[in-house]
Amino acid sequence: MNNKPLILSLTILIIFSLVLAGCSAKNNNSSSNSNTSEKTVVSNTQNSLDAIKKSGKLRIGVDDSFPPMEFRDDQNQLVGYDVDLAKEAAKRLGVKAEFVPTDWSGIILALKANKFDVIWSAMTITDERAKEIDFSPAYLNDSQDVVVNFDNNALKTKDDLKGKVIGVQLGTTGEEAAKKIEGVKEIKKYSKAPESFLDLSNKRLDAVVMDEPVAKYYMAKRPNQYKIVMKLTNETVGIAYRKGDKELENALNDVMKKMKEDGTSAEISKKWFGEDISVFK
Repeated sequence: MNNKPLILSLTILIIFSLVLAGCSAKNNNSSSNSNTSEKTVVSNTQNSLDAIKKSGKLRIGVDDSFPPMEFRDDQNQLVGYDVDLAKEAAKRLGVKAEFVPTDWSGIILALKANKFDVIWSAMTITDERAKEIDFSPAYLNDSQDVVVNFDNNALKTKDDLKGKVIGVQLGTTGEEAAKKIEGVKEIKKYSKAPESFLDLSNKRLDAVVMDEPVAKYYMAKRPNQYKIVMKLTNETVGIAYRKGDKELENALNDVMKKMKEDGTSAEISKKWFGEDISVFK
């Protein structure tokens, strides 16, 4: 009896079965990957308050070189106005504040990627940023000011800045304000605020555009070194949340409101600025 046809048929059947098994495994893997992707999306958009309370910590994104808001002291400890506010707010939520130093130019992307839970780092509330993240009510009024060396009496108006070199911190509203000044020779961008003040004192810059609290801190720290000559903008500062993270947003906003009402915010403000400049509106 010739077994070749039978062997051929069995071979074809085996190959066909293997192909079907491979397709089935591939479909199962695709389904598994799809489910994993869906879980990841849900994880990144769901309310984080429960997870924060379970972990016992509120992760906070900061630029740790922005005195007096958040900066390193002589012992390399993170201190500042925002730091004190955040620690107290976290305590009232029943958790500890954990600060995550982050480059300012990428801090919004890091928040959206769940590298931390909020940005609490003197972030100006703007319409452009509000397209990507949510903000608390303002807890501080701010402005972008033009700072020059104390012995510079030539710069008094925007027209005087024509042909000059101005320093700004990259990714800030100070950078945006500087771009609107007509006739500037060059805008130098720095990753950290202290770098711009160093270049200003060394005459490598004619002026720096900086948040008023920061400018006043440097003026107090180095009397007769710097001075503010004009104000370019009026701004407000808020805590930044991921879009849709409403439970955390509501809980933290409620804590901040109570801190304002019971005078805690005023005490922290007086510690860093010598007066109560706190708001929550």
